[in-house]
Amino acid sequence: MPNATRPVYLKLRDMIAAAIIDGTYPDGAMLPSVRNLATEQGANPLTVAKAYQQFQLDGLVEVQRGVGMIVAKGATARLLTTEKRQFLEKEWPAVREKICRLGITTDELLDGAAMLVRS
Repeated sequence: MPNATRPVYLKLRDMIAAAIIDGTYPDGAMLPSVRNLATEQGANPLTVAKAYQQFQLDGLVEVQRGVGMIVAKGATARLLTTEKRQFLEKEWPAVREKICRLGITTDELLDGAAMLVRS
């Protein structure tokens, strides 16, 4: 699903997932409050709550009454595994198809990646 047509709560979910995976919110860290994240992202608090609710249902965050949402122990590893699997199953086939259609070689891909790293 193109990013422009994705619901806002899924975009927020992806943003939070990326922050957990990259260590911004490691296991045991407190996530921003619904209200703070909504203000920061210019989103409706109910939309942020919906994004957080999915993490809670997946067991990736724990609610501590009076404290807030905490990234659950082991959440980073589980989330990384899930995100990798989703990428390989849902996104990679289209990327691979385009690479093949354009006739891009492995060397060209690696050269392109190296240029990105240097810049």
